[in-house]
Amino acid sequence: MQQRALGQHGLEVSPIGLGTMGMTMAYGPGGDRDEGIATIRRAHELGVTFFDTAELYGLGKGLNEQIVGDAVAPFRDEVVIATKFGFTFDEQGRSVGTDSRPEHIREVAENSLRYLKTDVIDVLYQHRVDPDVPIEDVAGAVRALIDEGKVRYFGLSEAGPETIRRAHAVQAVSVLQTEYSVFERQVEAEVLPVVRELGIGFVAYSPLGRGFLTGDVKPAEEYDETDFRRTNPRFQGENYRRNKQAIDRLGELAEAKGITTPQLALAWLLAQGDDVVPIPGTRNQRRLEENVGAADVILTADDLAAIHEIVPEGAAGARYTEERMPVWN
Repeated sequence: MQQRALGQHGLEVSPIGLGTMGMTMAYGPGGDRDEGIATIRRAHELGVTFFDTAELYGLGKGLNEQIVGDAVAPFRDEVVIATKFGFTFDEQGRSVGTDSRPEHIREVAENSLRYLKTDVIDVLYQHRVDPDVPIEDVAGAVRALIDEGKVRYFGLSEAGPETIRRAHAVQAVSVLQTEYSVFERQVEAEVLPVVRELGIGFVAYSPLGRGFLTGDVKPAEEYDETDFRRTNPRFQGENYRRNKQAIDRLGELAEAKGITTPQLALAWLLAQGDDVVPIPGTRNQRRLEENVGAADVILTADDLAAIHEIVPEGAAGARYTEERMPVWN
């Protein structure tokens, strides 16, 4: 696949990456470790060069990063690995708060290097903004790791315009990762203009709307107790019914083009700008191949207009429950 530039500092990745969160958490019981490794290696065979993990996805124990590290070991120099810091965990591995103190950032980074079996982290993100630590201190801590050769690029996740500007003034931010999809458009008003002004690349997580845009969905109450979607507002009641109707219409549009609904949704994101890279997550190789195929889909102006008519403002319902909603500033 032709590469895309993320930011203006030399970082280049495939137009579609692979998110690995679902291999160990959030979408029901974690998958099989060997299955995860096989999926990552198949992604590499298909031309994917961008793999996204995090301390959080390994429940604070490195479980997810170890899968990624083992999977990419045979071709480490050919790919970009992104990981994240910023949480604290209880004994069960549940996140119980944010922690972006400089000393904690260094501790997490050293752990990640070990789990990933690598000498350098390509992209190190702050996973969520910590209200108790000035973003300047966070940027300074990552800058020190960059100066030491342990990190290549600095990223933020779910940060607002002011935070992005303040961080960028201390250490150049190469990438912002935030939820963005046909179903989730909040970034378009203020965040995308700022990252484009500053030359920061944009990574879209949950580009398939937590699986809603695959069309293979069911109401919240039918998901496992460990599944994120069981409490997600978009999968509940009237929101679910309205969103399912939108998905059915998008499916008809996709079918008319000879593609699948996920491919339509990912192609829509790729059409939003050459600085946008979606990272759909899957542990299923068939789904992976389908997602990667979206890189070859070209949407016409009429296609884009039809999608906008179906979902002019995104999905019905909030993307998180109120207590989990990221606060931008």
